[in-house]
Amino acid sequence: MNRSRLAPGAGIVTAPGDRPVLRTSEGEFLRIDTGHVGPGELVDRLTEGEGQASSSELDRLIAAFEEAGHAVTEPRRPPLTGRTVHLLGDPVLTEPLARFAAAEGAEVQSASADDVAGLAGRRDTAVVWCLDSPVPEGVWDEADRLPARHTAWLRCHREGAHTWTEPLASAPGDVTAAHVRLRRLAATAAHRELAAYWAGHRTPDTGPHPTEPAAALIAALLTADLIAWASGEPHRGPGLPANRRLRRIDLRDLTVTEHPVLPVPQVAPLPAPTARTAP
Repeated sequence: MNRSRLAPGAGIVTAPGDRPVLRTSEGEFLRIDTGHVGPGELVDRLTEGEGQASSSELDRLIAAFEEAGHAVTEPRRPPLTGRTVHLLGDPVLTEPLARFAAAEGAEVQSASADDVAGLAGRRDTAVVWCLDSPVPEGVWDEADRLPARHTAWLRCHREGAHTWTEPLASAPGDVTAAHVRLRRLAATAAHRELAAYWAGHRTPDTGPHPTEPAAALIAALLTADLIAWASGEPHRGPGLPANRRLRRIDLRDLTVTEHPVLPVPQVAPLPAPTARTAP
């Protein structure tokens, strides 16, 4: 039988002359009423200690830890275990992301733009496309169709000194790259200029390109979004949910700002004008 262990991030703290306290993985301190159980017995049962003491009261205490999520009997599985992540784009961003995703249990594969259509409909699969440049017109149109067939779609790109990570889309109705463009155009008075910038009517790029720390930060943020997707709850979180969160990373000082973004509903086309005849 597997022995219970403290959950990752949890710990037991014993202040001199006081009762033991549980520090939860969230950083809260909770006093433990051990009853007639010695604190050392509890610690031994929940750590790598050699103590084999057992009693009905100790067993009930351990069961309470497990029920509250502060103790586990199974070893921790990396959160991306069983998930496949296909990476496209610029190596400065995809290489650290590949390392991070693999470390969290994902099967990481390289892909090309020609592969994207064939990945649609594959559940437990995410396509991540990272660009160290603005997004060329139409390049993400095919990938935007992935969420409608329940394949996850995540992306980032750079515009000048800012890298944008867009919301993770994994289901019909989630935010696509086209939605983000429409929302950003609607939010600025310089919509004509922004559209022209995206269309390539601009001077040559002068950077700055992501440094190693900046690339690691961006990769870590994308990995966090993949973990939210793998947990089955990309719509939840302590801040903005992963499927509604647009992030902007300033490459000069590595500050991160978050912006909520919603899908753009489809609008029925305007009726065709009818010919008018002279009276």
